[in-house]
Amino acid sequence: MVLLSGGLDSATVAAELIQDGWRVHALTVDYGQRHAAEIAAAREIAAALGVEEHLVLPVDLAAFGGSALTDASIAVPKSRDPLAPVEASIPVTYVPARNLVLLALACSFAEARGAEAVAIGVNALDYSGYPDCRPEFVRAFAEAARLGTRCGVEGAPLRLLTPLQELSKAQILARARALGVPVARTVSCYDPSAAGTACGRCDACRLRARAERELLGEA
Repeated sequence: MVLLSGGLDSATVAAELIQDGWRVHALTVDYGQRHAAEIAAAREIAAALGVEEHLVLPVDLAAFGGSALTDASIAVPKSRDPLAPVEASIPVTYVPARNLVLLALACSFAEARGAEAVAIGVNALDYSGYPDCRPEFVRAFAEAARLGTRCGVEGAPLRLLTPLQELSKAQILARARALGVPVARTVSCYDPSAAGTACGRCDACRLRARAERELLGEA
């Protein structure tokens, strides 16, 4: 079971697992994000990769607010310099407990399908900014899932896979291209146009731009 957001990281995880011989089911959570472009991208990526099943599940986290990704009254932070470094503090694009919620849903879906593992595209570059991307959180959640699921209690706990955890964005981008991920279809921008065109100046866009330059040897 792969959490497929429509972005580069989750698409790379799905492609890698498929290459490794896994039968991949994908879960996309429509959590009330301001832009539907990433949901459309997730559908395209799932079809392109040939996943076994793709479920888009609506869960309205926008009702809670508290994030620039779900509340249009909160501006998405942007820099004039498209290559400016990303701040280490937790930004307003953090969605309260998003990965905690999404992983719980993925575990429920996985157990219902008899899946062996749940995979998520968290990585090292999100470590300092987003608390629910840290290795400590992943380990703690895996233990909670073991204790809180039937499969875990009966001795066959779900594995929690984070194959990108220690990779840089440039390494992820290189891996995505090597795996044949339709990179141009992915939407990682925090403030894309309705058509999915990246803004070029938010944190996610700057991370991707720096990765592109690094791969070209310009960084």
